[in-house]
Amino acid sequence: MAIIRWNPRRSFFDVADEFNRMWDENFQGRWAERERMWQPRVDVNDSKDAIHVTAEVPGLTQKDVKITIKDNQLVISGEKKSEAEREEDTYHCCERRYGKFERAFVIPSEVDADKAEAKVKDGILSIKLPKVEKVKAKEISIKAQ
Repeated sequence: MAIIRWNPRRSFFDVADEFNRMWDENFQGRWAERERMWQPRVDVNDSKDAIHVTAEVPGLTQKDVKITIKDNQLVISGEKKSEAEREEDTYHCCERRYGKFERAFVIPSEVDADKAEAKVKDGILSIKLPKVEKVKAKEISIKAQ
């Protein structure tokens, strides 16, 4: 019987390889499908006067993006169209994402949708949603009888 020296790294790599194999067999299809979807990255911040939404939309113009507000929900949708592929070219790497997208955010009811503003500049979509001025609390005096 031969004596085999135990190597802790070899055992770790065997477990890691088995985990990767199981991951690929069971979950790769779902994650690969999600990875193909394109969604712009978004920042939402709240100031005292307005809610500001900033989204990265490289290569898109105002004609490619649609913004709607309905039932306290802000929806940003659009489509990023791909360039025509040429069959005579050989592609070594294709990482850019194309296709339709939609992002939806719940917004407070204190937003005045009629005064909302949006603009696109240098691939950045900026949306300003002004807040409605809240009714100030009124103190009611109590009369003695």
